[in-house]
Amino acid sequence: MPHALVVDDDPDSAASLRSLIAGEQFTVAVAHNLRDARRQISLQQPDILLLDLRLPDGNGLDLLADPKLVADSEVVLCTGHANLETSIQALRLGAADYLIKPVNLKQLQGVLSRIMKPAALQAEVQDLTANLAESGHFGHLWGRSAPMQRIYEQISRVAGTSVSVFITGESGTGKEVVAQTVHDLSRRRKRPFLAVNCGAISPNLIESEIFGHEKGSFTGAERQHQGFFERASGGTLFLDEITEMPLELQVKLLRVLETGRFMRVGSTTSQETDVRIIAATNRSPYQAVASGKLREDLLYRLNIFPIELPPLRERAADIPLLANHFLAAISEQEGQVRRFSPEGLAALAEYPWPGNVRELRNAVQRAYVMEQGEFIDATWLPNVDRAGGLSGWGALGGPQEPPGSAAAHQEPRPALPDTQPSDAGVPSITLPIGSSVAQAERALMLATLRHFNHHKERTAAALGISLKTLYNRLKEYAAEGSPPVDLTSNRGD
Repeated sequence: MPHALVVDDDPDSAASLRSLIAGEQFTVAVAHNLRDARRQISLQQPDILLLDLRLPDGNGLDLLADPKLVADSEVVLCTGHANLETSIQALRLGAADYLIKPVNLKQLQGVLSRIMKPAALQAEVQDLTANLAESGHFGHLWGRSAPMQRIYEQISRVAGTSVSVFITGESGTGKEVVAQTVHDLSRRRKRPFLAVNCGAISPNLIESEIFGHEKGSFTGAERQHQGFFERASGGTLFLDEITEMPLELQVKLLRVLETGRFMRVGSTTSQETDVRIIAATNRSPYQAVASGKLREDLLYRLNIFPIELPPLRERAADIPLLANHFLAAISEQEGQVRRFSPEGLAALAEYPWPGNVRELRNAVQRAYVMEQGEFIDATWLPNVDRAGGLSGWGALGGPQEPPGSAAAHQEPRPALPDTQPSDAGVPSITLPIGSSVAQAERALMLATLRHFNHHKERTAAALGISLKTLYNRLKEYAAEGSPPVDLTSNRGD
């Protein structure tokens, strides 16, 4: 049976905690000061130590000053005098969590259910770090470069705590992957990890999606709906693109973070929540505050532990490792092994990757689809031309006509031509001068779809776009009068 030690100078509070913890199948000891706490620890090392701040003979944090004393105990700050600063200080000293008096039973149950010895968490992180040189990855993250090793160190420090994490970085750098790794190395790993893109949900629906709603609370609310806070109970809620959340909802989110309670839309009764918040944005958070996209008080509440991800161009040494990892995964999925030639790897290393790791993954997938042989060379990979501009398949999805070619001097035409075979046997399209970007995109997308016999997944991979984007474009083209496309199957007739 696990053992708990309650250190509290208030007899009534200590007795109440003792009763609650005993009801969760723990043995419980109580100490009313630091001296008694040290004596109880020497008699039996507790699995969890619930520690008050203000004690007759000192501060509860004094126990954390001796790491050997509580090395095998999970420490939870439990006080009525906590503020954000003292809570952060306790967490930095090794506390795993904190509870505010009067202690909420649901939150206490959550803390007790997540008990893991600090030594076990540290050993897991040490194994990942020790195997990094050989495996090339840390959790879900890949890379051995110095910038990534700093990220791994930050994750190692924060994963075992309950503090909020704020991840910043350009689009495509892997912010959700970092959040998932933090969750998987935390005490909450057995509970859900839910990711919410705040910019992808309609402003009219985002409050309902996050907090839930009651039946009949608005038109169309035909049943009760559980929001992300309820569905992620005990786990981690990842709020991506937090600066896209409406300001009026940011106020409610701040309230939840401060009180641990929320209300469904249309409800008059608040509910308790036990989730860890990880937020992310591809904006500068302070510029977002200055421009009115992010509340300053919410930034300070979220930005307890910031992690800034480097763009791929600042860790170019990781490009071959990442590319080979993606290629191996695709080869396993498709059942046919392909490899990069030295020329292919050189082309990858030279490209600046404005879309970061996401763009690299899409480029590898596209090259795999287009290459017919075993080795992928530079033919189907993005490249940088001599003038420093982007060209090739990475820029527009197909080979480019040279500036002096006959096609470059053709007069504008109202209709775009069909796909034609190039000299190399690879289909290409000719775009007349004066064509709009929308026309060019439409011609390229429909020609690529025809080339792959209306196989939509291969088409999306070749174009470097998501399957959802392809479906949306095809619906638009059908509405504009393009030949109908079967959107219900993966292949055309």
